[in-house]
Amino acid sequence: MTALSLTGVHKSFGSVEVLRDINIDVEEGELVVFVGPSGCGKSTLLRIIAGLEDATEGDVNIAGQTVNHVPPSKRGIAMVFQSYALYPHLNVRGNMTLALKQQKQSKQEISARVAEASRMLDLHDYLDRYPSELSGGQRQRVAIGRAIVRQPKLFLFDEPLSNLDAALRVNTRIEIANLHKQLSTSMVYVTHDQTEAMTLADKIVVLRDGRVEQTGSPMELYNNPQNQFVAGFLGSPSMNFLPASLLDQSDPRTLGLRPEDITIEANGPFTAVVQHVEHLGGDTNLITRIGQHQTTVRLFGQHDIKDSQEVNLGFLKDKAYYFDNDGRRVS
Repeated sequence: MTALSLTGVHKSFGSVEVLRDINIDVEEGELVVFVGPSGCGKSTLLRIIAGLEDATEGDVNIAGQTVNHVPPSKRGIAMVFQSYALYPHLNVRGNMTLALKQQKQSKQEISARVAEASRMLDLHDYLDRYPSELSGGQRQRVAIGRAIVRQPKLFLFDEPLSNLDAALRVNTRIEIANLHKQLSTSMVYVTHDQTEAMTLADKIVVLRDGRVEQTGSPMELYNNPQNQFVAGFLGSPSMNFLPASLLDQSDPRTLGLRPEDITIEANGPFTAVVQHVEHLGGDTNLITRIGQHQTTVRLFGQHDIKDSQEVNLGFLKDKAYYFDNDGRRVS
């Protein structure tokens, strides 16, 4: 069964069109990530799914029901925001139970749901604390727990890790991935962070300027991007783009090379000057310049290469990507 279906969704604010002909299906139990740069429309699209914004055109269908005119509280969704949106005067238990009390659930049912959510998120020892007594990561777990106890048909996450430091982002990302495995409930997750998208998603929807650029599994998009934008957006460090005329003066295409597919070769076709070396322990990144073109090379292991050193670079021919003048993948 399809958990969510968006058909022909458009959204305009006055004369400004922010979403254009969005068609997306989220299957039962699937975690789908909307990813793209700031201003691409991903959060607006999530708000339309939640009922916090109305689509100018098109339909939103949740669990087989068209919900265009259904209020947010009746859509069977639970949303986790970038800001934790916790009530400061309520303790953790109170924040997690408020919606259930408003639904007039029994005390026994409320207690059981809170106990289960607390177990999943390791919050049992914090139920009597107030938000001011919690770390950022703990507050976000409470916000997620508040969503879990509602037992929604669909979870919506709006950049939930943006306010956390790097270590907490990694830990909370793992918790969300484990949570999805335990609940098997459909989730839509919005982020601008391609690493979150690659590590969490069953399916990624890449958005740009209000349009869907490409949809597919993380590795489908990584290995087979349809255009230069998708190729450059997914991957860290990002794909390098060079004029193919550096190899053949008659070739007008753009050559795309991922940093890990570039090699140091004594007779390589490119001569590069190392501008900076990033020693990461297990990997070494070389920031080089080929003529006027900055190029990142990712090498496995540790390498004694110095700034200003000249190196010859080659690449794995079967891992090269070519794009036309419009940015479309041509081979």
